[in-house]
Amino acid sequence: MQEFGFIFPGQGSQKLGMLSGIASESPIIQSTFEEASDALGLDLWEICQNDCKSILDQTEITQPALLSASVAIWRFWQDMTNLSPSIMAGHSLGEYSALVCAGSMGFRDAIGVVHERGKLMQAAVPEGQGQMAAIIGLTGKEINAICDEVMVEKGVVSAANYNSPTQTVIAGDGLAVKTAMDFCKDAGAKKTLLLKVSVPSHCALMRPAAQELRNILASVEIKSPQTPVLQNADGDLAKEPDQIKLNLVKQLYSPVLWVDCVKSIFLEGSENVVECGPGKVLSSLVKRIEPKLVCYATDSLEQIQSAISEISQSNN
Repeated sequence: MQEFGFIFPGQGSQKLGMLSGIASESPIIQSTFEEASDALGLDLWEICQNDCKSILDQTEITQPALLSASVAIWRFWQDMTNLSPSIMAGHSLGEYSALVCAGSMGFRDAIGVVHERGKLMQAAVPEGQGQMAAIIGLTGKEINAICDEVMVEKGVVSAANYNSPTQTVIAGDGLAVKTAMDFCKDAGAKKTLLLKVSVPSHCALMRPAAQELRNILASVEIKSPQTPVLQNADGDLAKEPDQIKLNLVKQLYSPVLWVDCVKSIFLEGSENVVECGPGKVLSSLVKRIEPKLVCYATDSLEQIQSAISEISQSNN
C-alpha cells in the first residue's frame, strides 16, 4: 500500500467563510466547531463565517479557529474513507492539529491551550515592537550569518521559519528585522517582504510566553501519537509525552524546521501529502522542498473527493 502524509497549516491560512461549502454537506464540520465554541465560550463558527467584530485575525482567535478547521476536515475525511496517513506534521500552530488528529491531545484541551498560547504570544511583545519578514533567494545558512551580525548592535533577529530551501522567515525586534532585510538585499536576496503579523513568532522574544505555556501544558494530558507526528522544534518524530510537551514549549522561541519535516515525510516513504486545512500554503512550500511529493488540498468537498479518489487509485 502506498503511504501518504497529512500536513496541517498554521496562521495565515485562515479566511472568512472557510469550510462553508463542506459544512453544507456534512454536520461533522459544524459539530466540531460547536465543540470548540463550547470550550471557549464564544461562537467560533460565526466568527469564521461573518467576523462582524473583525477578530478572526487576532492570534488568540485565529489559533483555535484554524485548529477547529483542520480537525473538522480530518473528521470529515475519516467519515468518507478508511484511508489513513502513515505520518503527520503541522506548521507552527498546525503541530497542535497534527497531535489532536494523531490521538496525542484531546481536542477540547488543545483548543484551550492554543487560545491561551495566542494570548501569551500577543502579551510577550508590545504591539508594534516586533516584526517578521520573508526572505527569498538566500539559503538559511546565509540568512543566519546576517542575523548574527545584525544582533550585535540592533537587537533580536533570527530565523523563525525555514519554509523552503530558498524561503526563510525572520523575526525579532522591528529595527533589527528591517536592518537584516537591508543586509539580505545587499547579499543578493531576490525579495524581502515585511509580513502583516502582530507577533514576532519563533524567536527569543517569545521566551516569556514559552515559560507560561510550559505551566499550562503541565496540566494537559498528552499521549504518544497513534500516527507518527514530526515536530517543528527538531524535525524528528514525536515519541514520549514529556518530550512532546518540551518541544511544544521550545517551538515558541525556536525556528520551525519545516524543510526538515517535509524531507522526513518523503524519506519515511510517503509519495503523497494531503494539506488538511483551508488554503494551499503548505502545498506550495512542499513542492519547492520535495518536488516528487504529490500534494492534495482539502479546501472544498470536490478537492477532498479528488484526493481520496486519486490516493485510492494509487493503492490499487
